Amino acid sequence: MSTRTAGPGSARTAGSPWRNWAGNVTSRPVREVSPASADELAAELRRAARDGLRVKTVGTGHSFTPIAATDGVLVRPDLLTGIRRIDRAAMTVTVASGTPLKRLNVALAREGLSLTNMGDIMEQTVAGATSTGTHGTGRDSASLAAQIRALELVTADGRTLTCSAERHPEVFAAARIGLGALGVVTAITFAVEPLFLLTAREEPMRFDRVIAEFDQLHAENEHFEFYWFPHTDNCNTKRNNRSAGPAAPLPRLGGWFEDEFLSNGVFRAACALGRAVPPVIPSIARVSSRALSARTYTDIPYKVFTTPRRVRFLEMEYALPREAATTALRELKAMVERSPLKVSFPVEVRTAPADDVALSTASGRETAYIAVHLYRGTPHRGYFTAVERIMTAHGGRPHWGKVHTRDADRLAAVYPRFAEFTALRDRLDPERLFANDHLRRVLGD
Repeated sequence: MSTRTAGPGSARTAGSPWRNWAGNVTSRPVREVSPASADELAAELRRAARDGLRVKTVGTGHSFTPIAATDGVLVRPDLLTGIRRIDRAAMTVTVASGTPLKRLNVALAREGLSLTNMGDIMEQTVAGATSTGTHGTGRDSASLAAQIRALELVTADGRTLTCSAERHPEVFAAARIGLGALGVVTAITFAVEPLFLLTAREEPMRFDRVIAEFDQLHAENEHFEFYWFPHTDNCNTKRNNRSAGPAAPLPRLGGWFEDEFLSNGVFRAACALGRAVPPVIPSIARVSSRALSARTYTDIPYKVFTTPRRVRFLEMEYALPREAATTALRELKAMVERSPLKVSFPVEVRTAPADDVALSTASGRETAYIAVHLYRGTPHRGYFTAVERIMTAHGGRPHWGKVHTRDADRLAAVYPRFAEFTALRDRLDPERLFANDHLRRVLGD
């Protein structure tokens, strides 16, 4: 393998294929680069353009689509990490784009600060998570991208733009969820707030009750979500609300037993068995869903919002108008019950308020998210196709980082600001330096 070093950053000829976390996407870039600054990145972009190579940036590879796949130059932001600045007057934190959310959350907690809301895992880089629309669940608080107050973007011509609602507002409106199509994000400024406590209440509940009370559960809780276990009538609900304390974390042994041993170790074994012998899946689902018990605990936000996910899977998630969620879920349950499908993973349901990001799945409308998963290596097309048919019939928008079959024409029909985004792309990247086959499908040429 040949190596070229340029200052603190480096470039090297790619020696092996790149694979995403789930293992369903592989690509072989010509070379990989790890710039240590926006200036070094700009130089690499100019070099790629001279060489006639496309450029994609990858974080930890947690997207299930080929959004980061390239046969050109793969940018790894490993050296673009760390907190640049905390502004306690403005209550913001500026962080380099390659910083893992896990490191950011821990560092903020040490400073007595927190993000307002977050997704349910924190392995991704901040730029990877925001660029694909990562979200959690919230009645009033929205996705990670909606918490961005400014970002630094290196464009195809090597310029570095600092964008906010006041500076380059048209770029800011789009680049918060930019899909890697507008440039390479090198830093993000998030809104933060003083560290607070959340009380989580987890409770098993029957499917019909959750559906009947869905609007009430959403309205009464700051953060509500639930999981339905296919082939059963059983759900597990989770309500997170702010607390005055005191903190009452999960006991170390008890938390390990439920979140690691049962939810990862035993669940992985059950999924492997189900993949090998699909007829046993409904029985496993009935036993595992009945084993759930209620629990309540109080802790700082990232320890409540996020959980370890070590069982690898494929995922499809659609964002629906919130008022369509219960109908779609009934249709999904009926489809599974009348089909020969055997589904080993629970279905996850979350919500979000409307936001103002051009290609956000919650752009301009109150949203409910319905996510389906299958254990890695399990044939998924039949299930995902049937689910997608239901979701698109209700005006669903696919998560940008998860499996779907939509193309630019279909996406333009459900995103009122789609043309605004593609026009900006034409202006910032007319030669399509940041294109790949996946972006051609979802955004057009």
